[in-house]
Amino acid sequence: LALVCANDSLSSSDDLLRWPQTSKCRSPELETFSCYWTDGNLYNLTAPGTIQLLYMKRNDEDWKECPDYITAGENNCYFNTSYTSIWIPYCVKLANKDEVFDEKCFSVDEIVLPDPPVHLIWTLLNTSQTGIHGDIQVRWDPPPTADVQKGWIT
Repeated sequence: LALVCANDSLSSSDDLLRWPQTSKCRSPELETFSCYWTDGNLYNLTAPGTIQLLYMKRNDEDWKECPDYITAGENNCYFNTSYTSIWIPYCVKLANKDEVFDEKCFSVDEIVLPDPPVHLIWTLLNTSQTGIHGDIQVRWDPPPTADVQKGWIT
């Protein structure tokens, strides 16, 4: 009886681990975005193309399939500038023919996470007499992916 109860208590947490899930959607510059997912541990779903990422914008009537499974790598859907609309809610869902595994909704401005700056250099300018406080100067360059000439990231 104890083994049966132990197996039942573990099965609920195992279910969470075995289903495919959207791990995150991220936009580096508010002009494109990608959604990443994990396959879970359902072995019959690991073949390429078995899991689909479908999306819908707020005013759409039908779900559409991911526009680009290639550019951003495995288990990823990339939305280039022609598919990205800022401040318009999107919903994405992971599905196969028969089942929906996960669904999330967001707008692109909510998922912005820029690439980090590069060539970060700091210089200590002076310190207080006690040595507790100091002034530093920090310099950096924008990441190569940032369009600082015309993008919002300036």
